[in-house]
Parts: sequence; C-alpha cells; structure tokens
Amino acid sequence: MKNIKFILICGLCTLLMASCNEWLDINQNPDTPDSSFPSYSQRLAHIEFYTNSAQQFSNYRSNIGIGDVVRKSDNYQYWNAYWRFHEGISTTSYQWWFVGAACNLADMIASAEAAEAWHYVGVAKVIWAYGMMMMTDLYGEMPYDEAVGESATPKYNDGKEIYLGCLESLEEGLANLQKTQGANADPLSVGDYWGNGDVQKWIKFANLLKARYGVKLSKKAKGALAEGKYDEQAILDALSKGPQSIADNMVIYHTDDNSTTHDNLGWDEPIDYSPLYSVVGMNGGIFCTAMLYKNLTNFGGYGVEDPRAKNILPWQVSIKNPDIDYDAIGVKWDGEWRRTIGVDMSSNIVAQGGPLRSSYSAAKHWYVETENEARLGDTLYVETTSTSKGYAHAADLLFRRDGTNDSRESGSFYSRVSAPTYIGTYSEACFIKAEVLFNRGEKHAAYEAYKEGIKACMDQMNITLKGWVAGDANLASCPSFKEITKDEIDNFLANGIGKETELTLGHIMTQKRIAMFFAVESFNDIRRYDYNPEIFFNWQKPAHWVLDADAQRTMPAGREYRRWQQCSHEYNYNATNLKAIGEKVKRYDPNVVLDEVKSWATRDDIWSIHVWWDTNVD
Repeated sequence: MKNIKFILICGLCTLLMASCNEWLDINQNPDTPDSSFPSYSQRLAHIEFYTNSAQQFSNYRSNIGIGDVVRKSDNYQYWNAYWRFHEGISTTSYQWWFVGAACNLADMIASAEAAEAWHYVGVAKVIWAYGMMMMTDLYGEMPYDEAVGESATPKYNDGKEIYLGCLESLEEGLANLQKTQGANADPLSVGDYWGNGDVQKWIKFANLLKARYGVKLSKKAKGALAEGKYDEQAILDALSKGPQSIADNMVIYHTDDNSTTHDNLGWDEPIDYSPLYSVVGMNGGIFCTAMLYKNLTNFGGYGVEDPRAKNILPWQVSIKNPDIDYDAIGVKWDGEWRRTIGVDMSSNIVAQGGPLRSSYSAAKHWYVETENEARLGDTLYVETTSTSKGYAHAADLLFRRDGTNDSRESGSFYSRVSAPTYIGTYSEACFIKAEVLFNRGEKHAAYEAYKEGIKACMDQMNITLKGWVAGDANLASCPSFKEITKDEIDNFLANGIGKETELTLGHIMTQKRIAMFFAVESFNDIRRYDYNPEIFFNWQKPAHWVLDADAQRTMPAGREYRRWQQCSHEYNYNATNLKAIGEKVKRYDPNVVLDEVKSWATRDDIWSIHVWWDTNVD
C-alpha cells in the first residue's frame, strides 16, 4: 500500500461490540485513555485496512462455498466448505469488521465533524454502509442501531432494517462528500489509501454501491429503492454517476514490502500485502475446480479460450510424460510450464480420497505421496500457492516446492502478495447495467455493456501484469504473468462470448462471476438466482453432498446455502437478542423453527435460511 500513514489503534474490544470510547492502545498519555486521539485522518487508514481485510476473508470463504476453488481432501477447515459450511468460517470477518473498524467510526465522525472535515465524514458513512451490508449479506441479521453503542448485549435488527439503514448511510455519505471542507481540515489524501484522497472517486464508488445494493433486490416487487423495492431506474441512475472507465476504479495496489507495521487482531501479519495472499496464496493445497476451468477455457461452448485463463489458472514447471495424451485431458503447456486442470466436484473424487496435493523431488519430479492408486493422477492439479520477496524472502513471486527452479509454481493472479484488491470497478458497473437492461428487454444495450464489462476486467488486470514484469524481468517467461494482448482481447470478444442474438442472462452473470473472482457479490448473485445452472454456467451441487450426512443437515434436500451461521460470540453472549429476532426472520423464511429448546440460529440448517433481500417478502 503506497504512502500509508498507518497507526494501529485497535486493542482488545469487549466480547461483543461495545463502544471503543473506553479503550485505545495509542494515546497522548497512555495512563489516561482519550478517544480524541488519534485524529480522524489517522483513524481512517486503520479503518480501511480492517474493513478491507474483513471483506477479503469473506470473499475467499464465500467463493470456496460456491465452488470456484476447493482445498485438498481433509485439509484444515475449508476443504469441505463447497458442500458443507460450518462454524469455523464465521468468526474472522465479523471480528475484523466490528473490532478492527466499526467501533472506530463514531469517534472518527465526531472528530471530523468538529473539524468540518466533511470528506472524512462522507467516507466514514460509506464505509459503515459497506461493512454493515457485508454483515447482512453473510449473517442476515445483526445488531445495527446498537451495534457499536455501550450495550454489551445489543438488540438485533432484521435484514430489511439493516439494508435500509445502509442505503440511508450511503446518501448521507454522498451529501458530505459534496460539501466544502473547513479551512483547517486535513485533506482526504492524508488518511485515505483506498481512493488516494480522490473525492470524486469516492462519490462514484458510493453510487456503484447504490447500484450493487439495488440489484440485489431483484426478487422484490417493483417500487422505490429507498423503500426496499426493486427500482431499475434508480439502479441505472446510480450507475450513470458511478465509474465510467477503469480510471474510476477503487483499487488497492498492494506491495511486497514487508511493512514493519503489523495487524494486532491476532494474525500479526504486515499491512502492505493482499489479504487474499494471507488466506490463499501462502497456503498449500488450494485448487481450481472444473467449473472455473470450463468457464475460462471454453466459455459457453464457443471453443475460444478466455485470455484471462493463463493468468487465473496456476502453472508449474514440469516434464512431459510421453505416455500421457495431454490434449485429451485438457492440459496446456507453454514451454516448460504446465497448467492445471480443474477438479471435478460433480465426480466421486472426494469419496475416493481426493484431491491430494503433489510433492516434488529431483528423483521423482511431481508425484503424490499416497498408496491410493486413484489419487496418483492428482499431479495434474496445480495449487494456487505463490510466495513473496518481502514477507517470505524468496527470490521472486514463484513458489519453489523444493527450493529449486525445477519445482516452480506460479500461483494465481488474484491471490499473490501484491495482487490488487478490487473494491469497486467499472467492470462490475457494466455487468450490473447489462443485467438490468437485459431483464428490461433492451438486448442491444445489454450486450454492449456485457462486452464492455469483459474488456474492462482485462484492461484492469493488465495494469498489474505489466507492473509485475516491469518490477522483475524474471517473471516474463512464466505464462501466468504475461499481459493480455489486444489481439487476444479482440478475438475473445468477437468469437468467445457469443453474439448479441445469443445473449442470455447466463452469459452476463457467468462473465460477471469471472470478472469478480473472489467476491461476496458472486455468493449474492448465485443466491438471488437460486443456484440456477442456466444462469451460472457449469454449476452443479457437489456430488459429495449426497454422501455427507452432516452436509444434508446443514443443507437439506431442495435447499441451498443462503447465509453463514452467526459468530459464536453472538450465540454465546447475546443469545437472548439473537433468539428474539427469529420471530421476524420467520416472516420471510418459513423454514425457521422457533422453540424453547434450541435457538433457531444454532440449528443445523441455519446455513440454508434465506436472508431478507434474497426473498420476495416486503
């Protein structure tokens, strides 16, 4: 992260979400805690860091749950998340948002208002909406009105109340962003590293969020967005004020500098690198699925490979086996580099003990350490692991399994140490526009927006691809780091995405999913279109769900995953209020069971209870 004036001000919060007015670990006088210090500009960078980390951890965990990536068999707590969500995924995002970010916002707003630093007030309101919408997207219900107040047992708000509150906060944010700052107020650039102090970029981002949140209501009756209805014109109006090119994108360009400033919520990792590197890139045994592979290599059955496939699907240095027909199994080579195939989760691979991670030795080359003959071919699955110069003190970004060049692995574009975080992009805006226009019957305009969204994604990726190779010429020979050429883009848009007459909602939503790889919005989209494989190409419920009794309890037959279970802090320490909100939730999902024995929120099937916006109930 470039030029961050970052001060870690987060300490040990109460068990829930009590106000941080009573604590700070940096004060002018450490013996007398004072919420007036640090300043609003110092707080902002801290808040942005923890908000983004919470979002990125949510992105990974929700993405693995909808099946673009999978972990090696029986590996830690996420290997089975594709077919069985479980409590282990629920805590981190909640904690980093409330403890790291949300409890600092009120003090930041108060001090910014006193200084007439209206741009800081505006950004704080937008971040509040962004973070709390993430909470209702994932958990459904949450304390909102009392979320960061003084009560250790805050009352819950239902999904509609949170949703409308977030919309109101966005409007307040926009109003403050358009005010003239006081003469002595800090410029926004002092504390803001998301938008680098660009107020217009924040205004466009807030409008993109309005459109993002508005399109989520596609199951609701038509009406006014401010009333929680589906409002096509409000969405399009917001998009007209949102990003108009990739120059308007809200992007964090992470670095591999190994900052001496580390987070203090328990991970103790440097603040400069991508959060996805922490949970994906530096971990072993994470593979791309056949669904992702097919969508990248033969989208829509058009027989034209997406030029992003070489950057997203991982590669490793390998030696061709003359006994294997690589073309027949879809393995692509580029010189000494071999690209992964996808793990077919519609097969019985999990029942057969897979997928397994490969090992490497000079004598055996790539091999699987197992006596299970069914798993010996898992060498064709290349993991997403990468490394870093700053944090891991490696020679470059290529992971070397045994330390030699013969065992190099490329990792994936989105999960490297200096991979960018796409907070809000023009590409997303194009896909939202395409969806709304297509559903209104305006197919030509929808197709143009659809094409533009694909191109914008590639153009944005190229910024980072060029930077990686410019910074380290050794990466140029690895296909994963190669720039997407104009010819590749033109060919794909002409021949690989379908013609205007062929356009379906499935084309739009599947391409949006590729462009927003590792994003909670993909989980949101697949829920509101009810996991329809005609809308999300190559989607299938994983085969192992049928064999996993625990999975069938969390996702009963005829239902799908719709939310996360609440963080254990809530049902352990705020159980009365959590149980009480079930009366409202039952109004929009009759599967809620209210009894005196066990809270509705801790039942096995909580994962398949709809959140409010994912229903047609007012």
